[in-house]
Amino acid sequence: MPWLETDVMKQRVKFVLDYESGLYTMSELCERFGISRETGYKMWARYEGDGLAGLEERSRAPKSCSHKTASAVEREIIKARRAHRTWGPVTLLGYLKRTQPQLGLPAPSTAGDILKRAGLVQPRRRRRQVRHPGRPYVPMASPNDVWTADFKGQFRMRDGRYCYPLTVLDGYSRYLFACRARYSTEGGGARSVFKRLFCEFGLPLQILTDNGSPFASTGLGGLSKLSVWWIKLGIHPIRIEPGQPQQNGRHERMHRTLKADATRPACANIGAQQRAFERFRCCYNDERPHRSLHGQVPASLYERSPRPFPQREPPTRYPAHFEVRKVCANGCVKWHDRFVFISHVLTAEPLGFEPIDDGVWSIYFGPVLLARFDERDHRVVG
Repeated sequence: MPWLETDVMKQRVKFVLDYESGLYTMSELCERFGISRETGYKMWARYEGDGLAGLEERSRAPKSCSHKTASAVEREIIKARRAHRTWGPVTLLGYLKRTQPQLGLPAPSTAGDILKRAGLVQPRRRRRQVRHPGRPYVPMASPNDVWTADFKGQFRMRDGRYCYPLTVLDGYSRYLFACRARYSTEGGGARSVFKRLFCEFGLPLQILTDNGSPFASTGLGGLSKLSVWWIKLGIHPIRIEPGQPQQNGRHERMHRTLKADATRPACANIGAQQRAFERFRCCYNDERPHRSLHGQVPASLYERSPRPFPQREPPTRYPAHFEVRKVCANGCVKWHDRFVFISHVLTAEPLGFEPIDDGVWSIYFGPVLLARFDERDHRVVG
């Protein structure tokens, strides 16, 4: 049993003095103080050897470490790292195993600790984590409430080149606006496809995508050049959670049908593949009955959006109590003679800063809340 918790040192002193008096046996005292006889004899031995100082609490840390890496091995690891400053622990150990097989080498994690203690490891700059807004709430009660978009997985055509199909769908009616064969997922080509669709069908309220390029980025708010353009047109971009494709299940189900009907086998080149996609689109919209639509076809439910594509991009406006700052070419805004980095994709765009507390601001791009800004330490938290 342990010593009483009132005052361990006083209990130990009283114990050895009582035993020294000869009035009690060791067994009687140990039972009285609630400790084992092993502990009692240990206290008595420490008292005999060092007096009352021997009864004080001692460190329980081990005096030696049986598996500690030998100093000679540590020196060789450090020497090899200084000769090869870009090599990591695994590479260094492989080199030493080949050149000095007699050394008892440690695990790579231990070698990394040795290098860190020697000051030979530069800490990596942590990338800012992009906060996702969470599971998207996407009510699809009528046409053009939500469009969904995605790049179907690439596949190789018979000419050896890869095809990246860009698909755009109306979430309510399942009307397939476009299935465009592309050579890449670059944003310029995607923007031209969306511009044609906006001119033909009008503007949706929202567009639901995944978190990949060109729909999103790792910058502030997850915005990309494409989604910035959507916001300026009055379209709110929404994204599924990372690794959750089922949150865009209607689009994924269309991709399954597209893959079976229009890509197996793949066509000879991108022109032939686009013609196959157009045949599929016509069949999908006008002929194929959909179980989720109670046997109707998408074309029977879709109606053009009443929001036309504007000839000029409307200016971004903010309420009168907002502070407005334009993003410079370096991706920063100037705040009290200091530059605060925001994002390169928002270059030349005006941002709205809304005061919410003493020295704390909300940063908006149009109606979209991007981050919080603390002007006391010039820190932006997305």
